[in-house]
Amino acid sequence: MDSDRAPVRLYPYQRTWVGDQARYKIARFCRQSGKTFSTTLEIVTSVLDAAAAGCRERWVILSRGERQAREAMDEGIKRHAYAFQAAFSEHSYDWQGAGATYRADEVVMPGGSRITALPANPDTARGYSANVFLDEFAHHQDSHAIWAALFPVVSRPRLKLRITSTPNGITNKFHEIFTATDSVWSRHSADIHQAVADGLPRDIAELRRALNDDDIWAQEYELQWLDEASAWLPLQLIMSCEDESAGRPDLYDGGPCYIGVDIGTRRDLYVIWVCEQVGDVLWTREIIARQRISFAEQDQLLREVFARYRVVRCCIDQTGMGEKPVEDATMEFGAHRIEGITFTQPTKLTLATQGKSIMESARIRFPLEDFQLRSDLHKLRRIPSATGAPRFVADADGSGHADRAWACFLAVNAAADPIPTIEFMSTHHRRTTYTSIGRF
Repeated sequence: MDSDRAPVRLYPYQRTWVGDQARYKIARFCRQSGKTFSTTLEIVTSVLDAAAAGCRERWVILSRGERQAREAMDEGIKRHAYAFQAAFSEHSYDWQGAGATYRADEVVMPGGSRITALPANPDTARGYSANVFLDEFAHHQDSHAIWAALFPVVSRPRLKLRITSTPNGITNKFHEIFTATDSVWSRHSADIHQAVADGLPRDIAELRRALNDDDIWAQEYELQWLDEASAWLPLQLIMSCEDESAGRPDLYDGGPCYIGVDIGTRRDLYVIWVCEQVGDVLWTREIIARQRISFAEQDQLLREVFARYRVVRCCIDQTGMGEKPVEDATMEFGAHRIEGITFTQPTKLTLATQGKSIMESARIRFPLEDFQLRSDLHKLRRIPSATGAPRFVADADGSGHADRAWACFLAVNAAADPIPTIEFMSTHHRRTTYTSIGRF
């Protein structure tokens, strides 16, 4: 395929990638550098070339989640088809796997070639005999199991395999393939510096200042492999808990909610973290973060949260200036729902250990690709004190001292206690009584 005849502009590193016709190829590209855009261009061009030759091709795109699969189809495949003025039909359907049902988006191109986009998992990886594009493979959950299911399918003669991603630590299959020394794979790499040098319009200095996290910058933009030995919450663990349905108040389904509140008034953030319990999983429904607001404004924000959600328990940072907010909240919402937590090193260790444990057991969900949140969770470090006892620190920067992380841990702690009988006043002023429903 001649990448120079593409109907869209490609930067040199993209042209090199698209023009490489190796059967197996893998690319390590930085964030927002056109990984999916350029690879879907290759796919569309390939099926149009097949149609011109009187042949058909089958392609499957496996993305991290349903939203990413839809974006690969809408912003990639369909966009390129329109640019080529190629007629196509499209439809979506439920793809039934062994343990769940997944949304599949599909287009049928001229000549009968088909392109299907699905969320990646061992079920969908095993479900097709086709050319495959693994989009952001380093961020797929259980990438080794996906690989074990997928590779026998694409090992048939003439089937192609395309893999792109930014790095995500060193324990996934993407890292293993990219760093291997074989000559089978064609390997491509473009960090932010090369991409900008090739013409990508980005202000590197501004991006780095705005991101404000050296480790995330090193991984997402400079493509470094991080083992993160000093991070309490490794990036890979944080990202494994992200979901496109988290962080959306509109998806609140009326279940019991748990709140963590980290108090701050000047430099530090004031953060309210709301989790809804759905089965044994805590779904983050809302994160409110404000800086330099008065105690009265803080009280009003908390009052509005209690009105929007069925709050079972709320843990508030009672350290220092937190004494009065805890006292006021207890008076307004009741001692059975409000618990003040004084931050000491032993208390912090308990909270942080509890928070990490629930993440490792995949029982909490965070908003997808929220870089401020990732930074707050990731910046937390556990170091020994002068006496040898562990203590937690975070870089003091404009975004506070990992305030979102501590609010999260407080919400998790709130969910760890038995659920009392509570009275809930809805925003429609209908008084309802909820009884104990178990333990998280």
